[in-house]
Amino acid sequence: MTRAVYPGSFDPFTNGHLDITQRGSALFDELIVAVLVNTDKNAMFSVEERQMMMREAVVHLPNVRVMAFEGLLVDFMRLRQSRVILRGLRALSDFEYEFQLAQMNKQLAPETETFFMVTDAKYSYLSSRGVKEVFNFGGAIQEFVPPGVFRRMRERVLPKRTG
Repeated sequence: MTRAVYPGSFDPFTNGHLDITQRGSALFDELIVAVLVNTDKNAMFSVEERQMMMREAVVHLPNVRVMAFEGLLVDFMRLRQSRVILRGLRALSDFEYEFQLAQMNKQLAPETETFFMVTDAKYSYLSSRGVKEVFNFGGAIQEFVPPGVFRRMRERVLPKRTG
């Protein structure tokens, strides 16, 4: 059985992330979408909230599990008996960073392989940071995120705007 891990902060989970998840789930027997617990980042949503929204978005994919992890990705992978890291690439600018991460992970865990998946062109501009910026300035983001994520973003921000 081939088990892959798709790691990220996913704050918030976008339709670009969902696209990579769906396509990855078709390639691997099991795909673990691993939400990084990163206390250095000022996240919009807690790790638990992100996991809940992601589980809702991938409910139609029976071979996808959503889990949180802390620490080194390669340690998490060993615990989950996975050797494959799935990463999405939007543009050439992503490649240098992702290539360096892949090389570091290979040094730390020689048994790992990083599988790069090029995003669908319609999501090539999409990032969690960009979605949050557009939303915080009152822009429409419905086409950028799954419905459950959009609903929770509205619930999170609207009380602040009206208060």
